[in-house]
Amino acid sequence: MLVLSVISSAVAPGLALLTFFYLKDKYDQEPLHIVIKVFLLGLLIVFPVMIIQRGLMLGLNGGPYVESFLISAGVEECLKWFVLYHMIYNHTEFDEPYDGILYAVAISLGFATIENIMYAWYSNASIGSMFLRALLPVSGHAMFGVIMGYHLGRAKFSKGAKTKGILLISILLPWLWHGIYDFILSTTANYWIWFIVPLMAILWYGGMGKVDRANSRSPFRFLKREEEVNL
Repeated sequence: MLVLSVISSAVAPGLALLTFFYLKDKYDQEPLHIVIKVFLLGLLIVFPVMIIQRGLMLGLNGGPYVESFLISAGVEECLKWFVLYHMIYNHTEFDEPYDGILYAVAISLGFATIENIMYAWYSNASIGSMFLRALLPVSGHAMFGVIMGYHLGRAKFSKGAKTKGILLISILLPWLWHGIYDFILSTTANYWIWFIVPLMAILWYGGMGKVDRANSRSPFRFLKREEEVNL
C-alpha cells in the first residue's frame, strides 16, 4: 500500500501540471489524444537519454560544469527539442503560438514523470521527498518546457530569416536554465534551497508571462470574441 502511495505521488504532479497547462489554452484547445501521445513520448525518451548520458559520463572526465550543462541539461533538452521539432513542429494541429508551450510541457512532464517513478522505486522515497520533487524537478521540467515551447511557437509563426534564430533560442534558453538549475544542485549541497527557490520563482513568473503572451498572439482570439459578442 505504501508503494502504491509513493508511485501515485510520483505520477500525480506531472498529470496535475499537464492539466493546468492544457486548460490554459484559451482559444483552441488541442486534441487530448495528441497531447497524451506527446506526454508518452516524454516517457519513452528517458531511455535513450540515459544511454547517451552514461556514454558521455564514461567518455568524459568533466567537472560540475560539464555534468550540469552538457551531460544532464544538454542531452535532455536537445533530445526533447529534436522530438518536438520532427514530430510536432510541422503538425497541422500546431496552429497557434500557445500550442508550442503545451506540447513542450507535455513532453517535458512525461520525461519528469518517468524520472520521478524511477526515483521513487529505486530509492524507497518517502511521501515528503516526493512532495519536494513535485515542487522542484517536476515543476522545473515544466518551466523548461514553457521556455522551449514559447520560442518554438514564435518561430512557427514568424517569417523570413529570423525563424532560424528563434529556433536556436528555443533550444539554447531551456538548455541554459536547466544547466543553471543542475549546477546549483550539484555544487551547493548545504545551501541549495537559498538559490533554487528564487530561481524557481523567476522561472514561474517568466513562464506565466510567456503563457499570456502566447495566448494573446492566437489567431483564434478574434473568432472567440466574435462568438462572445454574438451570444
